[in-house]
Amino acid sequence: MQIIPAKTPGFVKTLFPNFVWNIQTDKKELYLTFDDGPTPEITNWVLQTLKDFNAKATFFCIGNNIEKHPEIFQHIITEGHTVGNHTYNHLKGWKHKTKVYYKDVLKTEKIINNFKTDDSTPMFRPPYGKFKNKQSKKLLKRGYRVILWDVLSYDWDSSINENTCYNNVISAAKEGSIIVFHDSIKASRNLKHVLPKVLEYYKKMGYVFKAL
Repeated sequence: MQIIPAKTPGFVKTLFPNFVWNIQTDKKELYLTFDDGPTPEITNWVLQTLKDFNAKATFFCIGNNIEKHPEIFQHIITEGHTVGNHTYNHLKGWKHKTKVYYKDVLKTEKIINNFKTDDSTPMFRPPYGKFKNKQSKKLLKRGYRVILWDVLSYDWDSSINENTCYNNVISAAKEGSIIVFHDSIKASRNLKHVLPKVLEYYKKMGYVFKAL
């Protein structure tokens, strides 16, 4: 059941100013992000759909999934998209000690670095959007750009239908919005219906889709 609003309230963003919630711009630019991959059953479809619309995006990947599907992870990079760290085991920070959580992140960092060919600032998104203050401070100190979101699609939520998922995005996304989707099996029903429609809707309005 959808509880948290699709649009992140402004006051929440002001409480955590060290995190990136959206990109400040007056240009018609949107930032699609995909969490929890790479997943054979859905990530390649996402990549092809993005390619069809000449869109770029950012993928926050689980380290364990990268190890299982390195060829798909490489495909993400080859297609010109950017990648970020989403922990190795999809940990909910509130349930784990900082030492354990940090070690899990570093394990994925090492895997990602085996693929990256540039020295761009590493990006991190906490699974479930939840981690402890100590955990976030350690990651910021390590140089991570912590990416949260401006708009949640709720594509993973089986209790909502495709139209609700679609409206979550188009009713809230505007210039500079960071939008959350998931390239996971759980989200695939909503995602396969919504992603092409979102891309088409905003493309007709003159928007471009950029990677973070």
